[in-house]
Amino acid sequence: MTQVAIVTGAASGIGRACARRLVGTVDVLLLADVHDDAVGQVADELSGPDTRCEAVATDIADAPAVERLAGLASERGTLRAVAHAAGISPTMGDWEQMLVVDLVGTARLVEAVRPLATAGTAVVCVASMAAQLVHDHADPALDAVLDEPLAPTFLDAYRDVLGEGGQDPGMAYAWAKRGVRRLVQREAVAFGSAGARICSVSPGNIDTPMGRQELERQPGMQALGDLTPLGRSGEADEIAAVIAFLLSDEASFLSGTDVLVDGGACAAVAQMGSIV
Repeated sequence: MTQVAIVTGAASGIGRACARRLVGTVDVLLLADVHDDAVGQVADELSGPDTRCEAVATDIADAPAVERLAGLASERGTLRAVAHAAGISPTMGDWEQMLVVDLVGTARLVEAVRPLATAGTAVVCVASMAAQLVHDHADPALDAVLDEPLAPTFLDAYRDVLGEGGQDPGMAYAWAKRGVRRLVQREAVAFGSAGARICSVSPGNIDTPMGRQELERQPGMQALGDLTPLGRSGEADEIAAVIAFLLSDEASFLSGTDVLVDGGACAAVAQMGSIV
């Protein structure tokens, strides 16, 4: 039986680190990214006798592209693992792009791979500590909107609930990642019926190209970094190590939960009071 894994956002950062961790755990590793040349180089670098790596040009916000990715996984064998690290951060787009890429794209991917799940399949979606930081500001009306990311009126409903405040890219990013965490909770039931699991991981400040861009362009991110009890940013491989564990059989009773990997930043904020 040929075992297959998918890694999205595999061209750099956390996605690339996940790809490195998964080499040798499956027979075929599908490396998906919108940057096709870069992800092709990663596939060439990581392919070896134990795992064949294939680059798949994929815009996670494009429904047909996500369906093609899932179809390719089905053609290659039995889906064993999905590490979904593709996404954008607040300095990379407007509020609509935050929601469409980070939440709608995630929901589409989960919907596409759900029919492929069998006993032992595991999925991990990357959320963010930003979702934890806005937790106290959520309300039932907003959560009801976030729980329907594939609804045709999703963006309009989001705007109706939050108004202009919700159109700040940073806030939209945080709410999108809250939506990812709630999606994982809901999907645990459906995946569990097939003997499969789904979790999320919420990184804090991580030293990746995306993370460095946020630190450079958002003064508040540097202040949050200064509060981190461990006194440093995390490394991409530290997040990938947690994701690899969640995808492994050693995490066989973990599903529907989020793992916060932030160096203690949210704990420090909780002691000081909200910074949002």
